Amino acid sequence: MDGIFYVIAGVAIVLLLNWVRQRYASFVAQSPDDYAQDDTQFDVRRHLNGPIVCEGVIYGPLGRVTSRFVGEFDCEWTGNSGVMREHFRYHDGSTQDRQWNLSLGNDGRIKATASDVVGEGMGVQLGASVQLKYRFQLPDSAGGHVLDTVDWMYLAPNGTIVNRSQFRKFGIKVAELVATMRPAEQAIKEAA
Repeated sequence: MDGIFYVIAGVAIVLLLNWVRQRYASFVAQSPDDYAQDDTQFDVRRHLNGPIVCEGVIYGPLGRVTSRFVGEFDCEWTGNSGVMREHFRYHDGSTQDRQWNLSLGNDGRIKATASDVVGEGMGVQLGASVQLKYRFQLPDSAGGHVLDTVDWMYLAPNGTIVNRSQFRKFGIKVAELVATMRPAEQAIKEAA
């Protein structure tokens, strides 16, 4: 009987430690406050403005690349309201278009909507980072599932934006995206 108790206690400890790690020491545990002291300021109206090129990969649940893509974005801002049109071309020849409608509050808070976003995405720009959380609905051809999404964008010293996003279902990571974004006319240059 003692052996069963130790097994159950061991499993409980492992589950608790995993929960603590996910809650306090993982990608989704980041907070915009973690980047507040950075001298570089990410301003979505400036850094996500005009024509932008994007390159990236999507990892599946097993950590292997399942898709590669390039994107062409066009972003326009009028005051604190912006529209970002995205056109993606994937390695298999398929394409995808999305339009984000963005609203930036004077406190750095961001509201975002798109046709495949359920409800309204909420985020914040602080320091050299932008965080955006939203619920993303996959197309019917991919099952139509709704995924909880956390996007983090980090401003590199040369103005390139590094984007990392995780997509979760029932709290379990099912996909991850890593991409770069930079002004279309800007050549890649050395970091300062």
